[in-house]
Amino acid sequence: MSEDQIMSAEDFQNQYSAEAEGDFEGLDYQGSDLQDSELLDPENISLTSSQSELEEAREQLFSIRDFIRFAVTQLRNYDVVVAQGTTDEFAEASAIVLHSLSLDWSANEQILDCRLTHSEKQAVLSLLEARISDRKPLSYLINLAYFCDLPFYIDERVLIPRSPIAELIRQQFYPYFEVNEWAKPLGAATGIATKSKEPSAAFYDHGLEVKQLSQPERILDLCTGSGCIAIALASRFVDALVDAVDIDKGALEVAMVNVDHHELGHQVNVIESDLFAKIPSEHQYELIVTNPPYVDAAIMADLPPEFLYEPEQALAAGQDGLDLVHRILFEAPDYLSPEGLLVCEVGDSEWALNQAYPDINFDWLTFAHGGHGVFAITFEELMEYRSLFAHYVQRLDDMNNN
Repeated sequence: MSEDQIMSAEDFQNQYSAEAEGDFEGLDYQGSDLQDSELLDPENISLTSSQSELEEAREQLFSIRDFIRFAVTQLRNYDVVVAQGTTDEFAEASAIVLHSLSLDWSANEQILDCRLTHSEKQAVLSLLEARISDRKPLSYLINLAYFCDLPFYIDERVLIPRSPIAELIRQQFYPYFEVNEWAKPLGAATGIATKSKEPSAAFYDHGLEVKQLSQPERILDLCTGSGCIAIALASRFVDALVDAVDIDKGALEVAMVNVDHHELGHQVNVIESDLFAKIPSEHQYELIVTNPPYVDAAIMADLPPEFLYEPEQALAAGQDGLDLVHRILFEAPDYLSPEGLLVCEVGDSEWALNQAYPDINFDWLTFAHGGHGVFAITFEELMEYRSLFAHYVQRLDDMNNN
C-alpha cells in the first residue's frame, strides 16, 4: 500500500469519521443482516464474484493490508459504483475491512500488517461479497454513515449523507457569520506561526458574502432526511435552535433516532411538513439550509443499481429536477430574517436553474474537497426576484392541475 493510498483512507476518516459509537437503540426498522452461510454458499454466489476468488483470498491473504488491497481490486474489477459518501474505492475498501474488524475507519500504518483470524476473514469477505453481488451501498449494509465527522444510523428510508454543505457547516458559514471555537478551518495551513512553529489553518473561501453577522439563533434544515445536516448544524452552532423538516414519516423516524443518539432533543426539533406548510409563520430563521430532491427525469431513468436502493421520492424532482427548488425560492422569504441566508443544493440541476433564471446571478459556492451545485442567496435577493419565482410556481401548479 502506497503512502498516497494511506492518506486517501485518512482523508476519508477526517471527512466522515468519528469513532463508531455504541448501538443505535429504539429502532423499529431492521437493516440487512449478513449471513455468512448464505452469502458464501456456492448456490447463492452472484455472477460478479466467484467462490474461487473468495476461497483463494481466505487461504492466501493474511493482513489488514492484504484484504484492503483485495477489496479495492474486487470493487474495480466488478464495476461497483462508489458514489454515496465517498468516490474513492480505496476509502470504501478500507471501510469494509476495518468496520468488519470493529476498528476505526482509518488505515493506520501501525495496524495494517496485523493478521486476521479465520472468523475475521469470513466477516470481511461476507461484507465484501454482499457489497459486490447485491450492489447495495455499504451504509445500508451496515446501517452507518458519517457526515461532518459524526456517525449516523442510516437505512433505506433515507438518502446516504454526502452533501458538500458539510464544509460550510464545519466553518460555521464563515465569513457570512462570525465564528467561535466550534468552527473548523478547512484551508491550507497559512498565517502566523504558533509557538509550536506550526502555522495556523485558514478558513477556506467558499465564496460566501462577507458580512460577519452574529451567529444564527434559529436555523432551519428543510428536507432533513436522516437529520444529518440538522444535527451537524446543532453540533457547530451550539446555542442555536434547529428545526429539521421533512414530508416523509419514515425519514423522520430515522432522524429522530439520530437526534436521540446524539442527545440533541433539547436543540433539534423534528417537524413533519411539506416544505414550509406546517412551519409557524412567526418563525424567522437567520439561516435556512436545504438539500431537497433535485434529480431530473433523464438521470433518474439511468441510475446505477446502487442508487435504486435509495428512496425515489428523496431523489426525483420533475423533468428538470427543480420542482421543489422553485417553491423553496418563492416561499423562503416569509421565513427568513431580513439579514438571513438561504443555502440550497441542486447538484447537476445547476445548469437548469441558471437556464430558468438567466437574469439572476446565483452565488455558486466552491469547495475544498469537491462538490458543486450549491448556491447561497440572501433575503434581499429572494425578495428582488420573487415575481420570477412566483411565475415558475404558478406554471408548476397549472401543470399539476391539468
